[in-house]
Amino acid sequence: MYRFLLTPRWLGGTALATAAVVVCVWLGSWQLGRFEDRVSTHQETKASLTASGDTRPIDALLGPATPQVSTETVGKPVTVTGTFDTEHQLLVPNRVLDGKQGYYVLTPLRTADGHAVAVVRGWAPGTPSGSAPAAEAAPTGQVTVTGRLQANESVGSNGAVAGGLPAGQLGMINRASLLNVLEYDGWYDGWVAADQVPAGLTAVPTVQPQGGDGLTLRAFQNLGYTLEWFVFAGFVIFMWFRLMRREAEAEQDRALGLDPVLD
Repeated sequence: MYRFLLTPRWLGGTALATAAVVVCVWLGSWQLGRFEDRVSTHQETKASLTASGDTRPIDALLGPATPQVSTETVGKPVTVTGTFDTEHQLLVPNRVLDGKQGYYVLTPLRTADGHAVAVVRGWAPGTPSGSAPAAEAAPTGQVTVTGRLQANESVGSNGAVAGGLPAGQLGMINRASLLNVLEYDGWYDGWVAADQVPAGLTAVPTVQPQGGDGLTLRAFQNLGYTLEWFVFAGFVIFMWFRLMRREAEAEQDRALGLDPVLD
């Protein structure tokens, strides 16, 4: 009853179906591998954010070879030495901590070579214009700040906005925004969240870069493509068996003389 499978037509169709299944499985496995790679990268990034590591000078992480904060350096403990520019302290509103609305207190730190580092000395609940605990003034003279390196903010991340704020406030912390407010000789990339904060403020935890908290949409797209290719492979197998079964039933009908009579 299944001798028809040895005919040239069925041999060719079976070979084509087999090739299609192999291609679908290979593509699905490749997409699954891409998803697993992104999961692994995500886990490594989370581990790097929570790893203690040795505290290093900021120049050791943001030198000429690596001038920008990356996923490998964000959250790393650093030290920076300089003098606080207390006359140009900035408030960064719309920052949420532990479910409460508040703002960052950002004080620029000038280094000996004239560059500046954005140091967030802490977070306070409330709004800059409302009643909120007043932070202690930044210390004068040369100081060494220990904190964690943070990535630049962008619009839509962590409450950041492009502008429209009153003087003395900053919508988002990044080099371009800081240059628009204070034209120093240059700004270090990113910012530093101080570990030791004055009374009335709370230390700011490490803020992951936009898209870094959780798997990216692209990773789930890879997983979706994996399922699609495996479904395609299953569909090809299903259709081959269905056609084979129908042909076998037709062969059985012909053997029993049940072929339809054509006028």
